[in-house]
Amino acid sequence: MKKILVVNGPNINILGKRELEIYGDLSYNNLVDELKSYAKKKDVCLDEFQSNSEGAIIDKLQELIDGEYDALIINPAAYSHYSYAIYDALKAIKIKKVEVHLTNIFARDEFRKTSVTAGACDGVISGFGFDSYKLAIDYLLREE
Repeated sequence: MKKILVVNGPNINILGKRELEIYGDLSYNNLVDELKSYAKKKDVCLDEFQSNSEGAIIDKLQELIDGEYDALIINPAAYSHYSYAIYDALKAIKIKKVEVHLTNIFARDEFRKTSVTAGACDGVISGFGFDSYKLAIDYLLREE
């Protein structure tokens, strides 16, 4: 059974309460429940972690260096656009990694169109809401 860790960055924990016109009215718990259910159907052990703190995210990523997980899905949220520290932590991890975003970052504010963390990942999936994570799971399960 594959083990995948999902790491979510700042403000993802207040889904369903913020910018409803952009993120919708489903909560973070809805996201986690939906992903765990999807993963279970795929015979995947999925753990999740969310923090609004850059340092806590980096600490969690560094735990992956020792190989407890087979793959990582990360939504660095706003940190995507400027956190070279998260980029460096991602570079140190030698498992498959996919960056995801709920919204299409290329159709939003100008500053959101650049992700400094994306270059440390195998790919980026953006703009499909909760399905962005499911598409990442499907990619990570592909045998190459």
